This record gives sequence, structure tokens and C-alpha cells, in this order.
Amino acid sequence: MARTKQQQPESNPSLSIKSITKSSVWDIQENDVFRMWEAALKDAEVKESIQHYVDIFKSAFLFEEIKDESAPVKKSYEKRGYKVATLKFEENLKFTWAIKKRPIVRVTDLTYENIRHISAAKLLEVIDRNFGGGWDSLSQSIQDVILSGFDISTTTLPKDRLHKKGGMYEKKVEDGFEVLEIPKGGWVEAIFAKLKPEQEKLRMQFAKSESDDDLENDDEDVVVEDNYSSHDDEDDEVQDPNDDEITEDNYSTMMDLGSDDPDEEAGELIDFSDE
Repeated sequence: MARTKQQQPESNPSLSIKSITKSSVWDIQENDVFRMWEAALKDAEVKESIQHYVDIFKSAFLFEEIKDESAPVKKSYEKRGYKVATLKFEENLKFTWAIKKRPIVRVTDLTYENIRHISAAKLLEVIDRNFGGGWDSLSQSIQDVILSGFDISTTTLPKDRLHKKGGMYEKKVEDGFEVLEIPKGGWVEAIFAKLKPEQEKLRMQFAKSESDDDLENDDEDVVVEDNYSSHDDEDDEVQDPNDDEITEDNYSTMMDLGSDDPDEEAGELIDFSDE
């Protein structure tokens, strides 16, 4: 199981309606949503683009408009974890909304927009729910999403050697990695995860206008990040680790075990970080 840490409440009071994006929206909670809307009630530009902003919030929140404003209806939403509030933009324009943060409980809930807004411990908790299949049970597309936000390394060792003092496990933990251990017979797969540091990313908008025709042939400014794992593509289907018990006879290793010392873990770790 992954080591857990106290996760701080997600909130970013500096965000406003006009600055919110489908990525930064994951930094706020339900009360922040209503606070931001209340601050923008008199903004004519916001009123003209209500649906546009609602769509952004819907990427991170379950967002429902309540037509029946009776107390029993509101309470039914609140019992399901929704926050309910009425916002009045003008005399004849008001909305009663029920909103709730979208949970991230399955690997299919992970996206490029939310991957950097969860902790490493939360990520490993989600992976652990994937039928205990380990890193190779994840589809390539999900691995790519994870690798866009986290440094991931894996190793599989006999369970009595995984925690060897001074070994790779101890070094990774000391370096700030969270770890998930997945038993596989007499062996254990360890998945190490650490949030990547913020990096400035060049964003190119491939939009052509009469004043920007010279961009059409300017290919030198385009930077493509390669977040793909060096690991081979795996089948999309989740593998059940109980189908075949892993033994030293049938174990297929991810690591180079050519060392004379089988306890030498330094060369056994598969690191999926970008090179």
C-alpha cells in the first residue's frame, strides 16, 4: 500500500471567473466556485458568456441547475454531497445551482487537465484500485497521462529483498517518492511516484489570420514534448495477477538481472522519467 500524507485542501483564492481554465479549475472547491460567480455577477462580459464559463467548471465539477427550488429538493442534493446556492445576475436572471467536485477514484478519471492537481499518494491509491494489476495493467494512454505529471519508476523483487537496507527502495523514499507495493506471489512490484516540478511549457496556437501568415512556415519555434514511456505498449485489458502465480521459474523480469549480485538493485529499477 502507498504511504499516505495529509493532503492540504485545494483552494486558489487568486483565481477569478475570467482567469479560470480547465486545468486550474481543479485547484478550487465548491465554495470557491460560488465565490467566484458572486464576484462576477455585475460583469456584463460574464453575463453574456455564462454557458462558456459553466462548461469550464463542468470539466471538474458535477454541475446541475435546479428548477424546483423547494427545500426538500435542495436537501436531497445536499445529502448527496452537493453544495447548493442561488445566484441572481439581475432581476429576471437567476440560477440555482447544485455542484460537487468530480471524484478521482478510477484510472479512467485521470486526465491531462487534472493529473498535476492530485498528490502522488492519491495517484497510487487510484492505481491500487485497478484490480491490483500493477503498472503494466494500465493502458498506454493512461500511462501517458500519468507520465505527463509524475516521475514513475517500477521494480519487481522477491519480497524478502525489496526493503534491503541501503537499497533502491530506501533511496527512492528518501528522495521524496511515494511507493505502492503490489504482492505477486513471492515477489512484490513496487511503483514509485513523485510529482514532476513545474516546467515552463511553450503553447502554440495554430490559428491562421491575415496578419499572422508568416507563422505558417516558422517551424523552428514549435517544441514537441515527448512524454511517452520507453516501455513497450501493453494490452488495454486489465491483467489479473492471480491468473498465474509468479515463481522464479516463470518470472519475466522488467530489469536486467545480469549482475553477479542478485541483491544489487541499482540497475534493476525501470525509470519512466523523461530523458
